[in-house]
Amino acid sequence: MLSAKRVGPTGKAYGLDMTDEMLALAEENKRKSGITNVDFLKGEIERIPLPDNSVDVVISNCVINLSSDKNAVLREAFRVLKPGGRFAVSDVVTRGDILPEARKSLLLWAGCVAGSLEENDYRIKLAAAGFEQIDLEPTRVYNVDDAREFLAGQNIDADAIAPQVDGKIMSAFVRAIKPATKASCCPPTCCR
Repeated sequence: MLSAKRVGPTGKAYGLDMTDEMLALAEENKRKSGITNVDFLKGEIERIPLPDNSVDVVISNCVINLSSDKNAVLREAFRVLKPGGRFAVSDVVTRGDILPEARKSLLLWAGCVAGSLEENDYRIKLAAAGFEQIDLEPTRVYNVDDAREFLAGQNIDADAIAPQVDGKIMSAFVRAIKPATKASCCPPTCCR
């Protein structure tokens, strides 16, 4: 709904969720707000129910790391973006290797860490999907004290694991561009 306000009255925003409960809540909030340029779609980020080349920007907030098939997510984002379209998400990203026992922790999964991509893997997967101008901008790098806080009271040896993940988990803005084609930059008659 915030995006619907940003695109203005001639733009269109889509919200995507896989649960009927969240879609019902979104529709109720849409009704209460009076916003008319937003549609909520039922689906999964690995199979977005929109046509090819149909949106200008794909955004998400800490969702991609929850998918078990990140390649599919990135291919779908690329597919639905128009040429020249922007991928602009906030996500949890890791830097370097994370211990398997830390990734297996249910708490870390719920906290968006266990399924996160390592920053170089993220870049490689975005490039493999076809994106260019890939940038990962850390917005917060978590330290040993943050890790201890995340792990506290979870039957996990926080003092053993926390130092091993110090500085390796970060929130980041992840940005990339779907390359523009000649056909998208000018009428067909000028690009022959």
